[in-house]
Amino acid sequence: MSYSLQHLKETAEIVARLNADDCEKCVRELVGLRTRGGRLFVLGVGGSAANASHAVNDFRKIAGLECYAPTDNVSELTARTNDEGWAGVFAEWLRGSRLNTRDALLILSVGGGNVEKNISPNLVTAMQLAKQAGARIIGIVGKDGGYTARVADACVIVPTVNPNNITPHSEAFQAVIWHLWVSHPDLKVNQTKWESVNPPR
Repeated sequence: MSYSLQHLKETAEIVARLNADDCEKCVRELVGLRTRGGRLFVLGVGGSAANASHAVNDFRKIAGLECYAPTDNVSELTARTNDEGWAGVFAEWLRGSRLNTRDALLILSVGGGNVEKNISPNLVTAMQLAKQAGARIIGIVGKDGGYTARVADACVIVPTVNPNNITPHSEAFQAVIWHLWVSHPDLKVNQTKWESVNPPR
């Protein structure tokens, strides 16, 4: 079997094993967030930070949510990292944004954060702040989900079908899942351009 076929087979298996009920629960959280006028803060590092930027666009434009990603402001991110340390960079950004009970975090992460192993401690401290502030937590994570899966109010875990491909599948499926959410009829409020200029016959 070629690697390409293997990777595609793994992808198909992940699709078959994704928990649709967890996706629906996340959509309900996002609908509630929009109804109460809260803000969505999307947090991720590495490839997940790039996904966060894309997700912010979709949540704002398609779902009508007020949404931000701290990693979109590299000047503030690097200043806070330099002055306050990497572990607290997201928490301090959120504190400056006056995170409150109406708001929610969306965590995009492969491992979900693990302070003991020094894996994405910045995500963990951000979630700890969210709990203190009474904000909701939503996640899309891989592997066992780490800290995110333990504390999130709603979370989708990307199943592991090949331990050697956890990262690429987790980051790829972040996009699959949030696109599912913004396309959901309960959340979608604005038509996407291509569909609006080429309506079904």
